[in-house]
Amino acid sequence: MSDITALVSKLSGLGFSDAPVEHAPVENVEQWAEALSTVSGLPSEYTLTKTLIFKPKQPKSEAMAPVVVIAKHDSATNAKAIGNELKLKELRFANDDVLTDMFQTAKGSVSPFALANVSKESIANVRVVVDKALLSASNIAFHPLDSSRTVFVSAATLQSFVKSVEGLTHVTEMDFTAEAGTATVAKTEKKPAAAAASADEVAGVSKGGIDVSKDVDFPRWYQQVLTRSDMLEYYDVSGCYIVRPLAYFVWQQIQEFFDAGIRSLGVKNCYFPMFVSNKALEREKDHIEGFAPEVAWVTRAGSTELAEPIAIRPTSETVMYPYFAKWIRSHRDLPLKINQWCSVVRWEFKNPQPFLRTREFLWQEGHCAYMTEKEAMVEVYDVLTLYRRIYEELLAVPVIEGEKSSKEKFAGGVATTTVEGFIAATGRGIQGATSHYLGQNFSKMFNIVVQDPEDSGADRPKLHVHQTSWGLSTRTIGVMVMTHGDDQGLVMPPRVAETQVIIIPCGLTAKHSDEDRRAVSDACLNVEARLRAVGVRAESDLRELYTPGQKFNHWEVRGVPLRVEIGPKDLEKNSVLTARRDTFAKAPMSLDGLESSVQLMLLTIQNDMLAKARKTFDERVKIVLDWSEFVPVLNSKCLALIPWCEREVCEDQIKTRSSRDSLGDEPEDEKAPSMGAKSLCLPSKQPTNPPIVHGETKCIQCGENAKRYALFGRSY
Repeated sequence: MSDITALVSKLSGLGFSDAPVEHAPVENVEQWAEALSTVSGLPSEYTLTKTLIFKPKQPKSEAMAPVVVIAKHDSATNAKAIGNELKLKELRFANDDVLTDMFQTAKGSVSPFALANVSKESIANVRVVVDKALLSASNIAFHPLDSSRTVFVSAATLQSFVKSVEGLTHVTEMDFTAEAGTATVAKTEKKPAAAAASADEVAGVSKGGIDVSKDVDFPRWYQQVLTRSDMLEYYDVSGCYIVRPLAYFVWQQIQEFFDAGIRSLGVKNCYFPMFVSNKALEREKDHIEGFAPEVAWVTRAGSTELAEPIAIRPTSETVMYPYFAKWIRSHRDLPLKINQWCSVVRWEFKNPQPFLRTREFLWQEGHCAYMTEKEAMVEVYDVLTLYRRIYEELLAVPVIEGEKSSKEKFAGGVATTTVEGFIAATGRGIQGATSHYLGQNFSKMFNIVVQDPEDSGADRPKLHVHQTSWGLSTRTIGVMVMTHGDDQGLVMPPRVAETQVIIIPCGLTAKHSDEDRRAVSDACLNVEARLRAVGVRAESDLRELYTPGQKFNHWEVRGVPLRVEIGPKDLEKNSVLTARRDTFAKAPMSLDGLESSVQLMLLTIQNDMLAKARKTFDERVKIVLDWSEFVPVLNSKCLALIPWCEREVCEDQIKTRSSRDSLGDEPEDEKAPSMGAKSLCLPSKQPTNPPIVHGETKCIQCGENAKRYALFGRSY
């Protein structure tokens, strides 16, 4: 049951009457409680829960018999005790494949309602354990399908739902000993209002920075960094986010850089409508098939049902190409090169992540038509070079250029080139941007033709044009944050930082006179003006009532590359004190020639950030020549370069063999990747030590002849 309307309808028949409440997506009980504390109109008391799915140790010949535990969030759900009760061996947390394939849910969104998604063939093998403490509770909170919603049901409704699951026969009630007091959350126990807020929380100052380590709880760290730095705000539509000025400035810098680059290639900007007719989508079924589950449809205007649903664009090939056929009548109309900056909607339900996987996102998409394949391929790689430069020169993020495998290439295209990044904290690769050669596939579908200019006959044959498309999105911002951020917050590369230098008055005490304070304040404003005059984005923080330490924290969370401290003693020495955000290194700097010194330091920071990230990336890419080393390399949070045959069936086998299932029944680690490896790209720069010897070097997975080295890894 993957539709919220169907679920609510089913629950209504079991005594449930309230609509689900929406809130920010959460990943654990603490975040859940915090999210609910911001929602009005909830029951005065409610009980938070946890739904756990275990997998027992079984012979491989037996059908899998997962155990679903429904309990109060603080009950001690000891796996060994549950196993003893059910007479099952060595219960371990089920991996992501079990959650996805059998229960059609995902980590963080698991609830009893996932039982309704289990097939009739498998449900008889499922064991359900219900915490007896829930049977006396009221307003029991569960996630209906995803972690951005909550429903509150009675114990009777919960019992009725479990009984209503057709084919489910193994249901057990157990007493669990609570580990941490009551699981009931009282609305009256919410955090005190503004009167009790700390000084740091007043007037937009960060409420103490980041309180979780990047290496300990990466998802929560990422969420905190984005929200507490004022980059992003959660929206009341799940999977959609507000891009705040700090992040949007980064996107504007990318736009300016890329726009200049594509204009030099002769590309012009335009804009097409966001709505797509069903007829247009159906014209290229193979292409749109990959997007079909993600297409959002407009079905009603006001209270009137539309005669035909209208889609919101997931991409624009089917929007643009009917007009290419109209505009291109002769070889003289070629090349046609256009780009548009817009948003697209892909209604992805699984684990939305800010900037990485969202239902609406900003991007650019270029679409061009050429007379020949050679011309088209030149542009494909020219654009790919621009994408690499955006990551490396603006965002200080190293990437690997390459070509996608036939399995991973763009649907309907001939070849896809890519820049691939790497998130060291999770050991996962991430696709940065893609540039596609579409060949003549779309021009044949949409009849985009010209007469052969080489034929002078009266009845000249018509030739289909060669096309390209390429795109880059606000995913770039997420990759930058994940790459450079630390336990204090953002670390912004100077080229894309909205504020490059923050100037803070320091060293003032009660002994200093008003004249001393004015002198320091005036010096801060003077330094700001001098830096702005040479193009440095500088700002002075002269807010009263905040200590220098509070200001330091505020701007560190926001990742400002360089802090300049000015106090009475600094003025006596005709100098300032600088502090780098990337290294926290401090150094005095003379006021004489300050402008050039600051500009040089910002350039040094930019270069050092790229060098540091590149060193990490290079160290985490391992050449693997034997399958026995493949999974250990992945588990050590690295990517693997392997000799590969480039066959799609082999790629599928690699993903299956390297999945968590291949590791037996070891406990699931939330911080570790839990999916199989996929091909990230066939790198443009191939390893030479050892080289691929055609006809001799074998694919490490299947033993067929290897063609090239391929970069494999777990990925976003």
